[in-house]
Amino acid sequence: MNPDIIKALLLYSIAFNYVMLLIWFVVFSFAHDWLYRLHSRWFRISVESFDAIHYAGMAVYKIGLILFNIAPLVALWLVF
Repeated sequence: MNPDIIKALLLYSIAFNYVMLLIWFVVFSFAHDWLYRLHSRWFRISVESFDAIHYAGMAVYKIGLILFNIAPLVALWLVF
């Protein structure tokens, strides 16, 4: 594959994933009570645990985004 195609793909992937992360954050912030009620119907979970799980999930998602999208893109920019 052409490195320019891979760079473009990684840029689109970064944009898409950051939009997903932003949507997750906005829904979690502005619809927290509704989201908690929805999940507490299925699982017995405290509000503190619910918040910690979502915060950790966002952190893992962002680390994955950096590791699998941003780092390879920077490496391609440095090489090509």
